[in-house]
Amino acid sequence: VELPKKTVCPFLEREIHSLTAEIECLKNPPSVGLSSHLDGLREENAKLKYRLNVLKRSLQEERSQCSKTMMNINQRLQEIFGEAIREAFPDLENAPLAVTPNQQAKFGDYQCNSAMAMAQMMKSKGLKVNPREIAEKIQQKIPDNELIEKTEIAGPGFINVHLKRSFVSKLLTNLLLNGVGLHPALTDLTIVIVDFSSPNIAKEMHVGHLRSTIIGDSMCRLFEFLGYEVLRLNHVGDWGTQFGMLIAHLQDKFPDYLSVSPPIVDLQAFYKESKKRFDVDEDFKKRAYQCVVKLQSKDPAFIKGWNLICDVSRKEFQKVYNCLDIQIIERGESFYQNMMTAVVKEFEAKGLVEMDEGRKIVFAPGQQIPLTVVKSDGGYTYDTSDLAALRHRLFDEQADIIIYVTDSGQSTHFQLVFAAAQMIGWYDPKVTRVEHAGFGVVLGEDKKKFKTRSGDTVRLMDLLDEGLKRSMDKLKEKERDKVLTPEELTKAQQSVAFGCIKYADLSHNRINDYMFSFDKMLDDRGNTAAYLLYAFTRIRSIARLANIDEVTLRKAVETTEIVLEHDKEWKLGKCLLRFPEILQKILEDLLLHTLCDYLYELATTFTEFYDSCYCVEKDRQTGDVVKVNMWRMLLCEATAAIMAKCFDILSIKPVSRM
Repeated sequence: VELPKKTVCPFLEREIHSLTAEIECLKNPPSVGLSSHLDGLREENAKLKYRLNVLKRSLQEERSQCSKTMMNINQRLQEIFGEAIREAFPDLENAPLAVTPNQQAKFGDYQCNSAMAMAQMMKSKGLKVNPREIAEKIQQKIPDNELIEKTEIAGPGFINVHLKRSFVSKLLTNLLLNGVGLHPALTDLTIVIVDFSSPNIAKEMHVGHLRSTIIGDSMCRLFEFLGYEVLRLNHVGDWGTQFGMLIAHLQDKFPDYLSVSPPIVDLQAFYKESKKRFDVDEDFKKRAYQCVVKLQSKDPAFIKGWNLICDVSRKEFQKVYNCLDIQIIERGESFYQNMMTAVVKEFEAKGLVEMDEGRKIVFAPGQQIPLTVVKSDGGYTYDTSDLAALRHRLFDEQADIIIYVTDSGQSTHFQLVFAAAQMIGWYDPKVTRVEHAGFGVVLGEDKKKFKTRSGDTVRLMDLLDEGLKRSMDKLKEKERDKVLTPEELTKAQQSVAFGCIKYADLSHNRINDYMFSFDKMLDDRGNTAAYLLYAFTRIRSIARLANIDEVTLRKAVETTEIVLEHDKEWKLGKCLLRFPEILQKILEDLLLHTLCDYLYELATTFTEFYDSCYCVEKDRQTGDVVKVNMWRMLLCEATAAIMAKCFDILSIKPVSRM
């Protein structure tokens, strides 16, 4: 299964092309020795023609369904040029296909760059062909289509593509009529599991959890928008030897915990106290280990203590998730405990386990480091629990795509786990996509790891509270408190604070470290959430200031052609329709900063359009509306619709007034 999955249309077109070729072969069979088989060939020909007609009807139905969703123009051009290349060079297998948007408007809208790569491919096979000649042959075989106005060959063999303005106008009208929708995945149900956030019980969420939580949530939103069934999993650290230490401390500090719920207010302080005792008090340490044994044997009193500690942590985690609008299902390490023994036995049964100084280890092909599946004391490790979790997700959850969102420091660990899972035959990477989406660390403005002045890790709740405070200061500095109601001011404060924190993270390439700066992220100039939220609010206000209600706009969509004569109208129209191909790219590489770059480009392209093209014309003396250019109002609406969907995928909440 090719990932990301594409629409049915390309598959049907390839099938139709193949069948048409077969029918052509059967039309003129060689005469020698085949007279006795002609009846059979005619029957085969009839069957192929019937199948061809069925496929053509399927393609027609598919295109009809696609017409209600946004067209991926780049993908459609690839289909068109793919067909042209096959027609022009039928003997060239796996010919390279490259179609990209043109960077300079004077050269057209898109560009097919296949000719040069094809020339190289032919050269490697002993055929010397000029790339420009290849481009000319491709150009001659471009099939009739709804999209291309004209093509031109430039330079060594670039094929510049000019789109039909009338068709682009039609696509924009379709967007306004049917909403921002993309064609769903090929299969009826593709299950995606995203493992993200993953804090540790009894430890507060800190800035290190910020990236995993924000990036993972946005990935989930992308997959959900594209029609996948998404399971959002929080693989919390809720098991292990540290719980023996915590329960022993709980017994000493709150001996009546079984009957009276212990008033643990600061779990972080509680953890530090127990750790200090564990490090210096041998008797306490011995008792802590005894508590671990009792917990692992599921003693009710110890399970009760464990649940109490977990519940206190969950309440603290939920405060963060509520602020950031995160939906997530907890599946801690404890969930997979009972599965680990079976996993180890499965590896042993296939002869994949080696003994190493009392440990049980597994070497995966091509890996220099082994996985430790059983420690020398008989206990399990992170390797064992992650193998058990992966097996459960593949076989019980039946996931088609599994994404792990953790820091890049864990990339080697996941590489080993994935290699071992493939070795034992749990999944084929050509069929099931299992991937580690790693990310860099958060740096302070001193370009060192982000910490408090005292050197402690920054608590995530403290960071969010600071964001709220600074956001309100900024709004008051702009005197927004004088024009907004208290409720509107609070909504604007939360929108800016949390939106800026999320966008500052997502707008950087996740693979790199990034510098955290409240001053930069709250700046209302440049590629920031503050600028984009303001731009969106301004676009939304245009119709309101022109006294145009929703009903009037809806009627205009059905009756008004979107004219794209002005260069800035054309530029904005094309930018809007690149949305599907942007999402397609992110689906392939999971780099969300591409969406942020696109959103910023769209906002600045809109500003160029708005500055050059009057949407509403007013009397300079009275301020009364004299004329409304309705097709331009529709371009405003289309821009707002795409921006709103980008915000939704990035989990940023715009407000109507700011």
